[in-house]
Amino acid sequence: MAKVVLRNLSKYYREQAAVVDFNLEIRDREFLVIVGPSGCGKSTVLRLIAGLEEINTGDIFIDDGRVNDLPPRDRNIAMVFQNYALYPNMNVYDNLAFGLKVHNVDKAVIKEKVEAVAQMLNIENYLRRKPAQLSGGERQRVAIGRALVRDPSVFLMDEPLSNLDARLRNSMRSEIMRLHRRIQTTFIYVTHDQMEAMTLGERIVVMKKGYIQQVGTPEEIYNQPVNQFVAEFIGTPPMNFLPAMLKRLGGKLVAQFADLNYNLSLKPDIPVEAGKGNGKNAIVGIRPEHIRLDEGTGEVNVLTAKLDMIEKMGAEKHLHLMLGEMPIIVKTHGDYSVSADGRVDIYLPPDHIHIFDRDTGLNLG
Repeated sequence: MAKVVLRNLSKYYREQAAVVDFNLEIRDREFLVIVGPSGCGKSTVLRLIAGLEEINTGDIFIDDGRVNDLPPRDRNIAMVFQNYALYPNMNVYDNLAFGLKVHNVDKAVIKEKVEAVAQMLNIENYLRRKPAQLSGGERQRVAIGRALVRDPSVFLMDEPLSNLDARLRNSMRSEIMRLHRRIQTTFIYVTHDQMEAMTLGERIVVMKKGYIQQVGTPEEIYNQPVNQFVAEFIGTPPMNFLPAMLKRLGGKLVAQFADLNYNLSLKPDIPVEAGKGNGKNAIVGIRPEHIRLDEGTGEVNVLTAKLDMIEKMGAEKHLHLMLGEMPIIVKTHGDYSVSADGRVDIYLPPDHIHIFDRDTGLNLG
């Protein structure tokens, strides 16, 4: 169990930034997920904590002790990799026991720890098998077990489920959540899969090009994205974005679409200064599940769209519509039927509309 503090952390490869001025405090026993697209620096952060990469600037503290100069074996951390990293010539028992043997732990203690961890992870029947005789999920359990037997203060997991098929990933996510609750240790988990991040993380760090974009609970990240990148990256299907111009009509702020001749009413508390609110280029954002269908006719924010395509997802449907020249996706229930002419009335509730600055991408409200 340990608190991890990362202070002004930076890492460069041949003058190219991988991580820039990274500041974060991971609480004791917290499950923190770092998420972002490939190449954003998330795995580099994990390797810096582990001591597998050298820091250019900044400091790392584990339980208030500065560990910059400590080798990986002395940081009391354990890392689980994407590719399992098992020894193919050793059976499961020896793979689990290897780290303890290296530290000259008594054989009886090793046996006790290995058997306890194997039982916890339901791999006790595989202890005499080689990794090649195991499925992907079983091998990942062994990799997790090898980390567990060492009783680390911090678990580092680098995309541990990305090599598994979708069904097994779902199952392993649940197992990792139960494992965290059971052992009550600090977990720092890296993934490019926003579904994994939302499911596992008590808090989420969203990264882009080496920089932190936002830190918050899954609910905060989803409902109050700080910028357009976060809003687009988190959520399936992603948030809809509609280019617009902000106007003040009768003292009220509205969004005007260029090719629709329509004024969309916005929340009155959007913090746009009066002088900047008129004629400002913006992006209207709204999540597919927040758009309502065939209701509120005659009310504000009801527009007619044309059906382009339907994705049938079983319990739900994703309607791909065209609002003038602008594509928009609506998530609805699986038995929803579209009218014969393909015209759909959609209602955009003001409380669920986000406004992004078209130049900076920042969320204005």
